[in-house]
Amino acid sequence: MSLKERIDQVEQRITEACARSGRDRSEVHVIAVTKYVSLDTTASVLDQGLRHIGENRWQDAQHKWQALGDRGTWHFIGHLQTNKVKDVIDKFQYIHSLDRLSLAKELNKRAAALDLQVSAFMQVNISGEESKYGLPPEQAADFLKGIADLSHVKVIGLMTMAPYESLAEHTRPVFRGLRQLRDELNRQALTKEPLTELSMGMSNDFEVAVEEGATWVRLGSILVGKEEE
Repeated sequence: MSLKERIDQVEQRITEACARSGRDRSEVHVIAVTKYVSLDTTASVLDQGLRHIGENRWQDAQHKWQALGDRGTWHFIGHLQTNKVKDVIDKFQYIHSLDRLSLAKELNKRAAALDLQVSAFMQVNISGEESKYGLPPEQAADFLKGIADLSHVKVIGLMTMAPYESLAEHTRPVFRGLRQLRDELNRQALTKEPLTELSMGMSNDFEVAVEEGATWVRLGSILVGKEEE
């Protein structure tokens, strides 16, 4: 299947998931996760009209960003080590993995030095899996209170990763839990502006995530394929 065919198929599935859940298609944004594909394939993704590129590690993303950085909007979706903030701060418009105070402070310090504001998703471990990064849901409110004075970091929403399930339907409680947590945090008015975004759903489960309110889905193999570089 060609790249265009995969993109068209994903688009149809998102449109149908929006229809099932009474959502407007424009509410859902697709991030093409290019960590397993080459520079040429990443360029082809942009050529096809996709604008949001997701990478997990700066070491892997660097050569792609240097060649294509001005052509898309870049999302850092992997676990971000504090000592790597300096590499990504002015290159990735969105950070999807804000999960600890030390990272928030480093992002704020580096962004302040460059007179930037970072758009970040607070990563929450809804499923409770020990192998997953993210804050426990019960710590989310205190975390937002703790970073309220960091004026160069703007938390725009929440991110989570669901366990891999052979039946995507089994991921629904995780995605619903993230949406409910966001709504509860908004009721508490812990941020200057309401949290509007939910980064959730990957190749195996994105339709369920869309039905539960995802505004960003992170799609790798199903969208851009997978290849050995």
